Amino acid sequence: MNKILASIIGVICAYFIGSIPFAYIVTKWRKGIDIREVGSHNLGAMNVFYTVGFWWGLIVLLLDISKGLVPVALARLIGAPRLGEFAAGVTAVLGHSYPIFLNFKGGKGGATSIGVEAFLMPWGFAVGLAVFGLFLLITHFPTLSYTIGLATFLFSAWFIYHSWELLTFTCLLLLIPVIRYIPRVKEMYAKSGGKISRLLYRKNLKDRL
Repeated sequence: MNKILASIIGVICAYFIGSIPFAYIVTKWRKGIDIREVGSHNLGAMNVFYTVGFWWGLIVLLLDISKGLVPVALARLIGAPRLGEFAAGVTAVLGHSYPIFLNFKGGKGGATSIGVEAFLMPWGFAVGLAVFGLFLLITHFPTLSYTIGLATFLFSAWFIYHSWELLTFTCLLLLIPVIRYIPRVKEMYAKSGGKISRLLYRKNLKDRL
């Protein structure tokens, strides 16, 4: 297949795969509610975890990760070049954040970004998972922990894979969840009373601002 055509097909498929609102589907099925109207109002696994339950949140997390991994794998399978794989990855995250199936009102894109990076940098995923586990034990704050875990892909791109392409791509990709998470950070900061320790540390996994 022509590489340009393969890239175009990969990007189109990536958007529709990324747009599948697993958090919405699971919450609607289990609770009969719109996940965007409860909790943090985010269409993501963490909100499902707090709203529906741990195991359902874990299922949504794995499904959202797959929304990033599968499109990049598909792009490679059909013969898209490296840039085509990168484009598919970014588009999958944008699909999660702006899903066509929910009037373009989606989540932050963190879990889907993990899936993209996990396919491109398997060892980076292992490092990120270890860092996530460590910080979760210390802070009991899942969102902070996986944010730091995501950031480790930057270091993996350079120190493990020695690739400026992967480093540049990761910087651009992670801008999506970072920018979209700013309003939520401001909200949590206000609820914490301006206390950084309260913002960054939780008493347990159920403790939430």
